[in-house]
Amino acid sequence: MATSGTFQRVGVVGAGAWGTALAITAHRAGRDTVLWARRGEVADAIARTRVNAGYLPGHVVDAAIAVTADPAALTACGAVLLASPAQATRAIATLLAPSLRPGAPVVVCAKGIERTTGRGVADIATEALPGHPVALLSGPSFAEEVARGLPTAVTLACRDAALGEALARALRTATFRPYWTDDVAGVALGGAVKNVLAIACGIVDGKRLGDNARAALITRGFAEMARLGAALGARLETMAGLAGLGDLVLTCGGRLSRNHALGVAVGAGARAADFLAGKTSVAEGFHTAPALRELARARGVDMPICTAVADVLHDGADVDATIRALLARPLKGEGE
Repeated sequence: MATSGTFQRVGVVGAGAWGTALAITAHRAGRDTVLWARRGEVADAIARTRVNAGYLPGHVVDAAIAVTADPAALTACGAVLLASPAQATRAIATLLAPSLRPGAPVVVCAKGIERTTGRGVADIATEALPGHPVALLSGPSFAEEVARGLPTAVTLACRDAALGEALARALRTATFRPYWTDDVAGVALGGAVKNVLAIACGIVDGKRLGDNARAALITRGFAEMARLGAALGARLETMAGLAGLGDLVLTCGGRLSRNHALGVAVGAGARAADFLAGKTSVAEGFHTAPALRELARARGVDMPICTAVADVLHDGADVDATIRALLARPLKGEGE
């Protein structure tokens, strides 16, 4: 089995809020850390000021963390954390593939489904990075709290369980605790679906429909997640774990949730495109919703809440009429 010493030098790809928080965490874990930014001006600003003012203000990026826009800096890294947004995962992985050390594991840290292909982020990385073992890091983890060093537990999924354990041990700190699993499908699905459900929960809050409605939506939304997980071969224990239910609870109610904030705005009457215009941060659920709707249809899985989110965000469905239609669905047994 590999040991954490194999991963003494770790690269983090993507200098957004999440990538920056992961770089800070890897440094705390004792790794020699490289933070790679796609834009040279972003890398230069962080290297000069030691703060990522555009994405994660108020948190010091230690001087020992190398910050660069040069892909060659990743060649010496024993493992790479890919923290670019889900819709950019394929392009970034393809761009950096020639610069990665042969056989170095890549840990995908995005959550979502590629809109153009319906592929999950782990599958995308596997396709774009042949010869590199691919793992997936997910779970309830707001970047700002991780950067502050507040207690956080996540799931690290890898089909090679020994490699997953080694990667988890390499990233562990006193406050950042990764649990490992070999259920990559379950972890990928949980991270994608919870973002769409968080938008739905935000709409409930934006419409001021009350705590009863919020609880019902989270519970029935989790049932949708579990049904699709079963159809895709995911384990129920994963759906009920950190990467599924845990992340769902956080994202549906956390004040730092970008997806929830989008839903609140839409529930209050804003257009999604207007709310997202000019935002530097990404609400992954906006892009995942239509891909998830198509995946559910292809698999014959009933996901009315997730489908409704896609209808509202992308097809112009009226919010009030959509809510009425959901409430008017035929009654059924809770396990159906």
